[in-house]
Amino acid sequence: MQASLRLLTKRRFLPLFITQLLGAFNDNLFKNAMVLFVVYSVYNDEKSETWFSALATGVFILPFFLLSALSGQLADQRDKATIIRIVKAAEIVIMTVGATGLALIWSGIAVHSLAIPLLLLALFAMGVHSTFFGPIKYAILPQHLQDEEVLGGTGLVEAGTYIAILAGTILAGIIPVQAAAVGIILTAVIGWLAGRKVPAAPSLLARQPIDFHIIRSAVTLVRGTMHIRRLYLAIMAISFFWAVGTILFIQFPPLVKNVLTADKSVASLFLGIFSIGIAIGSVAINRLLGGHVSARYAPASVIGMGISIIAFHIVCDLWMAGSDGRMLSLAGFLSHPLAIPLSVCLLLVATFGGMFVVPLYAFLTTTVEKCEAARTVAANNIVNSGAMVIGSLLTISLSVAGMSVVNQLLLVAALCLPCAGIAWTLHKACD
Repeated sequence: MQASLRLLTKRRFLPLFITQLLGAFNDNLFKNAMVLFVVYSVYNDEKSETWFSALATGVFILPFFLLSALSGQLADQRDKATIIRIVKAAEIVIMTVGATGLALIWSGIAVHSLAIPLLLLALFAMGVHSTFFGPIKYAILPQHLQDEEVLGGTGLVEAGTYIAILAGTILAGIIPVQAAAVGIILTAVIGWLAGRKVPAAPSLLARQPIDFHIIRSAVTLVRGTMHIRRLYLAIMAISFFWAVGTILFIQFPPLVKNVLTADKSVASLFLGIFSIGIAIGSVAINRLLGGHVSARYAPASVIGMGISIIAFHIVCDLWMAGSDGRMLSLAGFLSHPLAIPLSVCLLLVATFGGMFVVPLYAFLTTTVEKCEAARTVAANNIVNSGAMVIGSLLTISLSVAGMSVVNQLLLVAALCLPCAGIAWTLHKACD
């Protein structure tokens, strides 16, 4: 662990780490400020709130499905550091649009006709931003780090990412929406400055033409990756994990508001606890594996995640809301007798999730040639985003059909079983 932390003193790692951390922070500050404000201030029924939460998630994920093949080609064919600088400059413009949407919505000006569409447009653009940055943040690590440093570096990136998600998520729930509007622009500027310090990472391939046909290039990329059995298994396992994670993240705001009858600070706390758990799991699995990339603990981790989700469901089902009709504040929630068991269950869900997914991401970038790492991650992003969109649509369909968010948790737990089966097959095939 100390060897991994020493990477934070190296220019070949630290600027990338800071750039990724600030990007994750900004994504979540903006997205959660938007979703929580709309859920708590615009809509007033569980179906509409779940629908909007799912729509926001789907809008952010869609670019990963459409543009990951193009982003993977660019990352493998061009200098990765140059792409980072372009992407981070675009983030400043995107967040200015998002801040405008937040300003309109808190002012009550054209909320449905202009403010919400502007917010969704900015969210879609941030999805595009993350689509082009995503393959680079993993593919650049094998190029800048030693082989024995890659798992530790991946774990630090994941842990830092979820700490940033935690900070952005918590702030979104406690600061005024006006402060969030200013904060997202300032963070974008600082992220651009950090991105300028990332060392050059030139292409390791001879320059080839870029296929800008997004459908053809996506099909070609996925087909060229998924026929390799070990990559197929790793990608499918990660995709099941993100389908589970997407459903959980969609459910949190309406669950907190309508089941726990708590205000948006508690919804922010839930997302924050989830982020802490992922960070803990990311660091813990690196320690357990001793820097060796392996799926050894993946099946047990995802089974532990499923059991923790069932426990979370049971505690939610036992929750007794207050009789006065008022929303619980953060202090009121924490004083509830079931608050600690509920929080512990959620923390365990996320910790096991982090232990499951981090080695699989490291597996993707270390079992292929360094010159193919970005395209492998891009292919993974395409399949992952498809699974996440399916998860979003499934959540909307179940809500329209009348299934409560509490009972939907049981479906999430059931999805952990095929995920464990795939992980076990990967472990037996490759370890």
